[in-house]
Amino acid sequence: MNFVGDLQKIAIFRALQLGDMLCAIPAIRALRTVFPDAHITLLGLPWEQSLLARFPGYFDAFVQFPGYPGLPEQAPDIAGFPAFLQAMQAAQFDLVLQLQGNGSVVNPMLALLNARYTAGYWRKEDYCPDPALFLEYPEHINEIERHLALMHHLGIPSQGKELEFPITAQDKDEFEQLQLPLIPGEYICIHPGSRGSWRQWPPVLFASLADHFASLGWQIVITGTKEEIPLTLEVASHMQYTAINAAGITTLGSLAVMVKHARALFSNCTGISHIAAALQTPSIVISMDGEPERWGPLNKQLHYTIDWTKEQRYDRVLNWSEHLLAQTTQRPILQ
Repeated sequence: MNFVGDLQKIAIFRALQLGDMLCAIPAIRALRTVFPDAHITLLGLPWEQSLLARFPGYFDAFVQFPGYPGLPEQAPDIAGFPAFLQAMQAAQFDLVLQLQGNGSVVNPMLALLNARYTAGYWRKEDYCPDPALFLEYPEHINEIERHLALMHHLGIPSQGKELEFPITAQDKDEFEQLQLPLIPGEYICIHPGSRGSWRQWPPVLFASLADHFASLGWQIVITGTKEEIPLTLEVASHMQYTAINAAGITTLGSLAVMVKHARALFSNCTGISHIAAALQTPSIVISMDGEPERWGPLNKQLHYTIDWTKEQRYDRVLNWSEHLLAQTTQRPILQ
C-alpha cells in the first residue's frame, strides 16, 4: 500500500511499557526512514515522554493518552478523554498508526481521531477502519517482526531488526554518581522483578543462580525498581554470598549503563531484557508466561530464552548460563 500524497503529521499510538516500546523501535526506525521530514507524535503513557529525549530522531512530540475502558495499562480518565479527542481531531494528522495490539478495543477509538489515514492491526471478527491499511494481527511471531510485518504491509521497507537504547551523557553521569564498586565486564546483573508476580522466577532460584556465579568469582548486582526492593532483599536473603543491591537507586538511564558494562544479565522476560538485547549484553531470560517466541531476543547467540512453563528444571538454566558465560567471556565490553 502506498499512501497518496506526502505525510507531514504522523501519530503513533502505543500506550504500553518499556519492553513493548523497545520492540517497536525497528518499525519506527523504518517509518522515519521513509518519512524523514514528518512530524511524529507519540501518543502514550506518561513515562513515554522520556522517549523524546532518548530517541530525538524518531519522535518530535508527545501527547499523554488518558486511558480508555478495556485497556489495562492505566485507569481511564473518562472526564479527560473528550479534551484529548478534541485536541487530536484539531491536530489533523495525516496518519494515525495503531501499534497497540490486535485492535479489538482501540480501533474504533482511533477512528474518532479523524486522521486522513488510520493504519494498524485488526481481527476479522472486529471493526476495521480501513481494510487496505490494516493488517490482520499476526499471532505467534516475535514482537519485533510483527511490527515490521505491518510496515511491509504499508510499503515501508525494513531498516533491520536491531533494537536500540541510546546511552546519553546524563545516563553516564547518573551512573557515576552511584559510586558503585563495579569493574566493567566483571559483574553479573540479576533482575528478579517484572510487572505481575506470575512473570517472576522464584527468588530462591535467582539466589541459587547468583551464588553459583559468585562462587566462581563474579560480582553480583541485584537490580530493580523502588517497588521491587522487598523482592531484591528476598533474593539477597537466600544467598550465601554478598551481592550489591542496586534496587531503587538507579534511574532508567543509569540502569542501562550498568547493564551495558555487565558481563551478563539474568532476568525475567521484562523491560530490562530488551535493554540488554539493545546493548548486546549477553543474557539469560526466564519466560514465565509461555510466550518466549513473542518476547525473546532474536539474537540466539547472545541471549538464551528459557520457557519455564514447559521445562521447570533449574539444572538446565544453570547449564545454559554457564554455556553463555563460556561463549561470551572473551567478548569486549562495548564502549
